[in-house]
Amino acid sequence: MLERYTRPEMGAIWTTENRYQAWLEVEILAVEAWAKLGDIPTEDAQKIRANASFDLAEVNRLEAITHHDVVAFTRAVSESLADEKKWVHYGLTSTDVVDTAQGYILKQANDLIRADIANFMAVLKDKAYEYQNTVMIGRTHGVHAEPTTFGLKLATWYAEMKRNQDRFERAAKGVEAGKISGAVGTFANIPPEIEAYVTEHLGIRAQDISTQVLPRDLHADYINTMAVVATSIEHFATEIRHLQRTEVREVEEFFAKGQKGSSAMPHKRNPISSENVSGLARVIRGHVITGMEDVSLWHERDISHSSAERIILPDTTILLDYILNRFTRIVKTLTVFPEKMKADMNITHGLIYSQRVLLKLVDAGLSREAAYDLVQPKTALAWDEQKDFRQLLEADPKVTSELSKADLDDAFDYQWHLKQVQTIFDRVFA
Repeated sequence: MLERYTRPEMGAIWTTENRYQAWLEVEILAVEAWAKLGDIPTEDAQKIRANASFDLAEVNRLEAITHHDVVAFTRAVSESLADEKKWVHYGLTSTDVVDTAQGYILKQANDLIRADIANFMAVLKDKAYEYQNTVMIGRTHGVHAEPTTFGLKLATWYAEMKRNQDRFERAAKGVEAGKISGAVGTFANIPPEIEAYVTEHLGIRAQDISTQVLPRDLHADYINTMAVVATSIEHFATEIRHLQRTEVREVEEFFAKGQKGSSAMPHKRNPISSENVSGLARVIRGHVITGMEDVSLWHERDISHSSAERIILPDTTILLDYILNRFTRIVKTLTVFPEKMKADMNITHGLIYSQRVLLKLVDAGLSREAAYDLVQPKTALAWDEQKDFRQLLEADPKVTSELSKADLDDAFDYQWHLKQVQTIFDRVFA
């Protein structure tokens, strides 16, 4: 992944050094487990724990000869040991090490993403309460509908992220797994106790059943789930991009002193951060199909998934970590224009209260069809001739014979639409 989109903590997880360090820990834990079973000398296990190491350049040199990264690695580790080196990789197959270490590495990555999601949700909650009663127009199909609040909009984002938090936790637990069950998963040359010891000490779970590899439907589900989270972020970012359009300008991304929006137009203030996360969400979604293709391995395993996972697992976790943090900053520093939001409710000359008028007429005794047919022509005039909707209603005796001034005052009061805001907040943030 490009350094531009890699945060240091997440980037450090996906270095070659950290990968080999995870391999080494799996190898050492397996030796310790054998020693606890009494199958190899405890003294040898202690020496391996104390002295086993690897030199990255030496691993690379040996891989150029063996064309096998795990063989190169175990030989490099053996060079750091004396006679006890014979217990390194004892009873293991390559994927016992690789898949188990990968489950451990994914747990490290997932812990960062868990924190990212929690932090984002905390910011969303704070901002939702800050703008709980900041009235604005709700839009359906991009067209003005009825009043809502900016806080409610943020509360819907929070609720979506809570669902994302739940689905991410489930999918993350799926890949935080290891298998040390041998060449075809039968434990023929290594007892299940070794697997149990290693996975427990790594803080991951032992997969109930495996072949030579962990089942890749787990990883497909994981990639897909991260794509859903990324798509939610794009959903939110798209909203900000719409609301920052010049003719709307109800919110605006923070624009720093000295920041430039265009090389040609000095006036430009563009929603570049929201556009950035939207683009990166597309990259994450693009990895979903690769994750799905990796499920169909031949028989007890082939290696077709390996090259793909070396790309999609680091890239997806790195990018999700990045966009979660970047969008959290966007929301935290967002400039909101409450007066513009309120002013925009009047663009349609009161048409946003048409349903309230309709229901008032029904309450007065008209059928719903008759009320609708009475109101709709007035809405057409207001749309087409830019006339005030309430004045059109007041000019029609058929309306005023049913509705008083007080009735119309009540129908055109935006506060009516906000009366359940607190109830919704109580449900979302309970």
